[in-house]
Amino acid sequence: MPTPAPGAGSSLRSFVLVALQLSLMAAIAAPFGAASWTAVASAIVAAGLAVGAWALTANRPGNFNVRPEPKAGGQLVTRGPYRYVRHPMYLAVLLVALGCCVGYATPWRWAALAPLGVVLAIKAHAEEQAMAALHPGYADYARRSWRVLPFLW
Repeated sequence: MPTPAPGAGSSLRSFVLVALQLSLMAAIAAPFGAASWTAVASAIVAAGLAVGAWALTANRPGNFNVRPEPKAGGQLVTRGPYRYVRHPMYLAVLLVALGCCVGYATPWRWAALAPLGVVLAIKAHAEEQAMAALHPGYADYARRSWRVLPFLW
């Protein structure tokens, strides 16, 4: 049996994690409808979209990656929302998903929210290990910022 190429296992793991993340996000967000939508749900989704937009503007073009492996030549970003949380895009995803759960109020959406959080936690852990190996200042940055949820985690 051939030996996998270096990094092949992490590439497969990344593919599976991203596929799970996108599948769970789709399960929470679709099908679209506003039958029980509330102002609270709208506010939570808007907050998530705002955090996501802020993270994209703080991150330099070409530095963002949906997979947990840092991009080759990527830089450590510690400005904008990254000043407070190491994974603001994960926070944005969780806020939008929570808003959809509140707005649509269906059991399967709520059931998909916890596994989505687990997948994002696994991705965050993998990403942080890789970032610490690549960026000498990452450990210090990690000590002064929250992982995903300010004041909680």
